[in-house]
Amino acid sequence: MSRAEQPSRRTVLAVAVAAAVAGTAGPAAAVGTTADADPDEAARLVDNHAWTTYSDWRAGTAQGTRAVAGSRPGLVIGAPAGTTDYTDPHTGTTATWEYATWTAPVHTLAVPSTEVIASWNAHTPAGTWIQIELQGTYSDGTATPWYVMGRWAAGDGDIKRTSVDDQTDGKSTIWTDTFAIDDPATGLRLASYRLRLTLYRRPGAKNTPTVWRLGAMGSDVPDRFTVPASTPGLARELIVPRYSQEIHVGQYPEYDNGGEAWCSPTSSQMIIEYWGGRLTKEQLAWVDPSYADPQVCHAARYTYDYQYAGCGNWPFNAAYAATFKDLQGVVTRLGSLTDLETLIAAGIPAITSQSFLKEELTGAGYGTSGHLMTVIGFTAEGDVIANDPASPSDAAVRRVYKRREWENIWLRTKRYNASGKVVSATGGVCYLYFPACPTPRQRKALEAVGVR
Repeated sequence: MSRAEQPSRRTVLAVAVAAAVAGTAGPAAAVGTTADADPDEAARLVDNHAWTTYSDWRAGTAQGTRAVAGSRPGLVIGAPAGTTDYTDPHTGTTATWEYATWTAPVHTLAVPSTEVIASWNAHTPAGTWIQIELQGTYSDGTATPWYVMGRWAAGDGDIKRTSVDDQTDGKSTIWTDTFAIDDPATGLRLASYRLRLTLYRRPGAKNTPTVWRLGAMGSDVPDRFTVPASTPGLARELIVPRYSQEIHVGQYPEYDNGGEAWCSPTSSQMIIEYWGGRLTKEQLAWVDPSYADPQVCHAARYTYDYQYAGCGNWPFNAAYAATFKDLQGVVTRLGSLTDLETLIAAGIPAITSQSFLKEELTGAGYGTSGHLMTVIGFTAEGDVIANDPASPSDAAVRRVYKRREWENIWLRTKRYNASGKVVSATGGVCYLYFPACPTPRQRKALEAVGVR
């Protein structure tokens, strides 16, 4: 997503949802009703659930899929359920594919939710791809249709990975990668959901996608322009590679106008390499050899959503991270900087999404309608140490931002844009990338923030 102070595609879509939430209430009233909120309220209003174990995969309804055991249990095509034609909307090419499906058991949300974001981790060798769908039950007892949450492949030679627009039933809508209740003010919520995987491969082929993780984050974070200040706890800094998106401006403009909009894949690549993920010379051979940090170009290409026309699809970034050996990736919401301190203490950095005016974040030097950066630690005073890809060089990426300013722009759900209009904010969204087999300390930290 671009760091420029202009509406991003995600913000343009989200404003429609936010307008319904805001109704006719004035900004002052909204601030007054939220400023005294419990700082842990958001943490209690997030439900994470994932299927990752052999027992999990055995518990679903399979049509042509089978569970595989091992150190990283997963789901593969066994005997295909049939064949189907798929016309890629971005190439116009129609091809026939074998397919098999797996439907998860119904998950009742501990937090009846206004938003749900799915995440998945998978291996899709050439000639394969997957589709992820969600179907839920509302709090009024009615059901949603089956919504496509993503059509995804690690590569781009078979299909163009894509979100699907124009999905709505008049009660909820899919905004790129997010299921959202159209009018939360009515009290309607999503009470439960199930996810469906469809695995595809070329007819007669023996290779198969393997899905290791499938889950979703449901949330009902209250509207708020400000959040209470947290108490500083940890002073620690993780050594994370530093990459600037800005040095890639103009490179490969077919992927969302080049580096200017590459904050998400640039942040992803920093964390992937922190965990030891590396790209080979062969994988990077397509990149112009005169370009610095070719792995950032690679990350942009392989997170690109051809419908969204950008690299900022949250689940696509998490799925890209999981294409590296022994890594997992999820999209979630956290409730406080204390949550981030818990993760940093266990050696787990996080990628956070925020939007702000230039004057709201001292030292940033820019305003943004949506920007990703990497939190790598905290100073002794509790200020946030971030690798901010919106920097003029790799050497300038490390920044220290004031704790109070930073936590507010990240955790709020409402803000004023440069025109003084009320628009939505991300409410604590972040990506977490971590080992497929976390250490006990890492596992405890992840569980403390609701991720298993």
